[in-house]
Amino acid sequence: MSKYTLVITEKPDAAKRIAQALDKEQKPEKRQLNRTPYYIAKHDQKIVIVPAIGHLYTVTAETKQRSDYPVFSFKWAPRFTAERNAKQIRKWIETITQLAQDADAFIDACDYDIEGSIIGYNILKYACHNKEATAKRMKYSTLTNEELQKAYSTLLPHLDFALIEAGLTRHETDWLYGINLTRALTTAVKNHNGQYATLSTGRVQGPTLKFTAKREKSIGTFVPTPYWTIKAQIEINGQIYEAQYEKPTIETKKEIDTILDATQGRNGRIQKIETEQYLQPPPTPFDLGSLQHESYRLFSHTPKRTLDIAQHLYLDALISYPRTSSQKLPPSINYAAVLRNLNRFPEYRRLTDELLAKPQLTPNEGKKEDPAHPAIYPTGNLPERELNSSERKLLDLIIRRYIAVFGEPATRQTLKASINVNAHYFHLCGTQTLKEGWFRFYRPYITTREDIPPKIEEGQQIEIKSIVYEGKFTTPPSRYTPSSLLRKMEKAEIGTKATRANIIQTLYNRKYVRDERIVTTDLGLEVVEILDRFCPTVVSTELTRELEEKMDLIQTNKEKRENVLKEAINILEPVTARLKENEETIGRQLATSARQAKTEERTVGTCPNCKTGKLTILHSRKTGKRFIGCTNYFKNLCRTAYPLPQKGTIKPLKRNCPECGLPTILVRTSGRHPWTLCINPQCPAKRQKEKKN
Repeated sequence: MSKYTLVITEKPDAAKRIAQALDKEQKPEKRQLNRTPYYIAKHDQKIVIVPAIGHLYTVTAETKQRSDYPVFSFKWAPRFTAERNAKQIRKWIETITQLAQDADAFIDACDYDIEGSIIGYNILKYACHNKEATAKRMKYSTLTNEELQKAYSTLLPHLDFALIEAGLTRHETDWLYGINLTRALTTAVKNHNGQYATLSTGRVQGPTLKFTAKREKSIGTFVPTPYWTIKAQIEINGQIYEAQYEKPTIETKKEIDTILDATQGRNGRIQKIETEQYLQPPPTPFDLGSLQHESYRLFSHTPKRTLDIAQHLYLDALISYPRTSSQKLPPSINYAAVLRNLNRFPEYRRLTDELLAKPQLTPNEGKKEDPAHPAIYPTGNLPERELNSSERKLLDLIIRRYIAVFGEPATRQTLKASINVNAHYFHLCGTQTLKEGWFRFYRPYITTREDIPPKIEEGQQIEIKSIVYEGKFTTPPSRYTPSSLLRKMEKAEIGTKATRANIIQTLYNRKYVRDERIVTTDLGLEVVEILDRFCPTVVSTELTRELEEKMDLIQTNKEKRENVLKEAINILEPVTARLKENEETIGRQLATSARQAKTEERTVGTCPNCKTGKLTILHSRKTGKRFIGCTNYFKNLCRTAYPLPQKGTIKPLKRNCPECGLPTILVRTSGRHPWTLCINPQCPAKRQKEKKN
């Protein structure tokens, strides 16, 4: 093959998009080498576009001992040499190395962020044999043909080395924390009982787990106190309305009795009416965090699931790059062009026509900026494949949000009428929308409270139908959800927009937390207690934030990589020494909780027959097949058993079937969506379904 330009991309889908955009006829030639795809595009000169599959290189210890700690010497190496399940990485690296041999120019076209910059840099440095210094950089925010062609014609002269330096530092610092603290915990358990337990913690994972543990303790130690509320049922123009007493909560029953004695059987008079109109501005464009929060509120998608779906939409050239912290839409994206593209969708045509008729389009922007990418916006491209329901919903949300930011403010009005009942005051409140403005662009995702008040005037006599009180108790702090925990991490400024969702998912994977309304398990509480007791610095939000700030300073050349790494090691040296000194205590404390966590993971529910055993996922000693059986099964005390699917993963749902009352499980298999299954083969719901089929 004659000389050519080699373009490195982050993923195969991106390579295909870039190849199509750069080829003169938009029909690049697809080839394979070592069963790895790459593309040849005919441009002014020949271009070879080859993808990676994410990170091909990783940080690893220089020594092979898996349980030794502390370990502070590391190197970057191919992932297949450091990770057991990364054997396929070898052929991707070999393919890129072979294609690099005949290339006379190199372009890094990986995503323009920290992770993408590291991926491209490492490939150019190691797989392409030190081409990082001469390579050029493509910068783009969407995978549309127009933007990719523009990015190729306006290449940046060199890689973004400050961003790369910051990214390498972040990976290396996180590795130092993760490898040492994780080895300390797992080694302690293994040395105590000879069994391996999947335990981990890290620079951001530890403080995040501490947030949930602290909330769990607050809930567990909360003591409810009684209080009362009073409401008046009033009649105006033949309709009944509810008015709240002037004090929202009353702390003693004696005060309740005093109020009732003074107001029962009396009518009231409207003492004062206060009305206020205000403008509710349009929403700001989505950054990744706000998209994750809104997706959780509307669809119950976890932050990680939202990011995964958004990544698919981005690779399909339907939205801009999702891993952004920007709430700004620069004019360079061409607001009107995006709206004209969206005009091709019948469901948005009326809304986009209205906006396109405006003399000027000005988005309502937020304060946050991202130097690499704008806020998330739709490209207006038509999908080239059938989207699944989750993808359709998220795309619709992003489109309607983009349209809404160009809308007019909504006009709202509030009313507060003070009703005098024998010198005690009740408030009748109402809120209504006078002018919808941007509300109509964001439906069905806008939720507004409309309490249209009756027509009343000051001095008007009001008939009090009844006055009632209700006794209540104060409630404990609400549990975190994946969305509110992500918001807590954002507020505390720990983690990054790209890593926070994965850190929360890791807490679930490690069995430190469970359930949508997050419950910190005994294992999670024990891990935090141990870290707090023996090495409080590694769960300190303040120290974690300080390291984050210093890594951010590297991007602006105001801090050096070696200084941050040295500081991390200085923190970890006394920490690991203390953990080693107390290894026996830590192992004993964690072993029990780890064993309980494994048992709980397999437990489905209480046995409906013997009532003393637990239904749990077991394996037959003869066939190895899994089934659900009572814990008394192998003791020959109870023969209760239920069959299970033999493929996929099983997760107990901790809730019973509404038809038969037996436990339900979640089944996940490759190639289809997860489904809920009642363990009872004779469940009436299953029989009804069979009859219908």
